[in-house]
Amino acid sequence: MLDHSCQVGRAPLVERRGDCYDTPPVAVHALLKVERLPHRIWEPACGTGNIVAVLRSVGHDVIATDLNPPFALAEKFVAAALDRAPLVIMLLRLAFFESERRTDILDNGKLARIHAFAKRLPMMHRAGWEGRKTNSGMAFAWFVWDQEHAGPTTIDRIRWEAE
Repeated sequence: MLDHSCQVGRAPLVERRGDCYDTPPVAVHALLKVERLPHRIWEPACGTGNIVAVLRSVGHDVIATDLNPPFALAEKFVAAALDRAPLVIMLLRLAFFESERRTDILDNGKLARIHAFAKRLPMMHRAGWEGRKTNSGMAFAWFVWDQEHAGPTTIDRIRWEAE
């Protein structure tokens, strides 16, 4: 599983420390409501560990390493992950789905599901952010690639807030 919640902010790259924008734990809990994940998970973009902490708290064996690629490299990150893992899950902007440039990874028959958030996620501030906390102005979704999947991609709406 991959976390790619990185987004380009207004700060210069040197201040963005590897473009690390940690996934809100509520987003991971929402994913767990709709996806059955394997017991052992590799999280190669763990940042400060929000995804790792949630997954371990519910009993998953998580191998955590850190590489925080900028959003501009999300397509290459997904392609590399698809060569290495049978299941790839990434938190991306919903707009990731509309790109013609990403046809190879979006239309390869392996993109099984997109879980779009019905309500905007809490803002993913860069690591070390001390400023005002706000909600995100962008729509995000969990994208699920499954090497065993064949057929069209399904899309649904999920919620992160308590029901």
